[in-house]
Amino acid sequence: MSLGNQIAAHLPYLRRYARALTGSQNAGDAFVRTMLEAVLADPELMAAMEGGRVPLYRAFSKIWTSAQPENLATAGGAGEHEAGAQHRLGAITPPGRQALLLTTLEDFTMAEAAAILERDLAEIQALVAEAVAGIEREQKTDVLIIEDEPLIAMQLEDLVGAMGHTISGTAATRTQAREVVSGKMPGLVLADIQLADGSSGLDAVEDILALGSVPVIFITAYPERLLTGDRPEPTYLVTKPFQEATVRAAISQALFFRSSKPLD
Repeated sequence: MSLGNQIAAHLPYLRRYARALTGSQNAGDAFVRTMLEAVLADPELMAAMEGGRVPLYRAFSKIWTSAQPENLATAGGAGEHEAGAQHRLGAITPPGRQALLLTTLEDFTMAEAAAILERDLAEIQALVAEAVAGIEREQKTDVLIIEDEPLIAMQLEDLVGAMGHTISGTAATRTQAREVVSGKMPGLVLADIQLADGSSGLDAVEDILALGSVPVIFITAYPERLLTGDRPEPTYLVTKPFQEATVRAAISQALFFRSSKPLD
């Protein structure tokens, strides 16, 4: 496989990571573009990309870290995600967010995260622990689960409850989601894409956002179908089958940024 094809295969997931890290599709994509431009301009850096995901994420990390802290809230325009994050940035350091996302959302090992961030393994472990503690101090909320598979819905209910949140309702269709929200607006939505009656979780979420602001996490078996760059995409996107740690990280990040829009 050519180097270009190797990078292309990992690019949708690097963009997902960048958006979660910055809280913005525009800002995240801007950092990824900057990294790719740097790679193209540096033959040695381009050659280092042969190693797969770790060197790709390491190159991105250097670009993102060089912009801290002054550009965190302004890169790509200070959108709603960034504005919400400003009230909580003191709770968790940028390296902590990187370590947490790399080992949960991106499923790197602690050792791989240490190589990406160029830090000691013990330091990465400490950063992750501190990040989790800082984010979990955030205010608990009510969660709406839009999921048509009963076993997955139950798994999500258990996970959300274990994190100290409450379930405002569950829905298997767009219509059911409307009914739940009409009774009580949730503080967070976990939404599948394809629902039981053929309706779309995207449409269900748009209905909810028309009523008020709430952060949303989409859960799907086919994330690459939404990570094309051809249209606005979900900022928080978890792949099925999911690891509970990944969902926990996504929930923590979504509540950290307090975004009212899943599509940026």
